[in-house]
Amino acid sequence: MAAWRRAVELAMSDEEIATLTTLSRSRIELASRVSRAQMLLAYRENPSFCAVGQRLGVHHQTVQRCVERALADGPLAALDDRPRPGKEPTITPEAKAWLVSLACDKAKDHGYPCGRRGSWRAMRANTGRRRGMRVWPIWSRERCARFLGREEIKPHKVRYYLENRDAEFEQKMAEGKSKS
Repeated sequence: MAAWRRAVELAMSDEEIATLTTLSRSRIELASRVSRAQMLLAYRENPSFCAVGQRLGVHHQTVQRCVERALADGPLAALDDRPRPGKEPTITPEAKAWLVSLACDKAKDHGYPCGRRGSWRAMRANTGRRRGMRVWPIWSRERCARFLGREEIKPHKVRYYLENRDAEFEQKMAEGKSKS
C-alpha cells in the first residue's frame, strides 16, 4: 500500500508574502507570474497540490513543480521562466564581424560600381559566396540593415559617389575662386 504524501513546508518571509500578494492581484504583470504567485500563496494556506490545482484550475503537477522550484530557488525566483536552450545562431561572430567590416568599405574597393542601385546587396552576397559564407544570401537587405543599425552602421543609406562628387565640386570651386 502506498504511503500518504507528506506536505512540503514552504517557508517565506513577510516581504516575500507581501510581494507575492501584490503580484497575484496585478493586472499588468505577466499572466504566468500572476498564476505562479497565486499558486504559492494558495499552497501556503492549504498544503495540498490537488486542492490548490482544483481551486486555480490547473493540474496538480503544475502546482507541485512551482512549489518545488520555490523550495529550490526561492519563492520570487520561482515566478520567472527558466531560460531555454533555444536554437544556436546560424551566423557566427566572425561572420558578423566580416559583415561590419564589409559595410565600412566602399563598393568601389570590391570592384562594384558605387552608383549602381543595389550594389551593397550584390557586394554582400557575392563577396560572401567568394569567401565561402553561404549564410549571407539567406539574410535579406532588411535583416542586414537591422543588424548593422544595432551596430550604428548604415551603409544602405550612404551614397559615397554623391559625397565624393560634392567634395570634388567644392574643391574645384574653391580653386576657381582663389585663381580669380
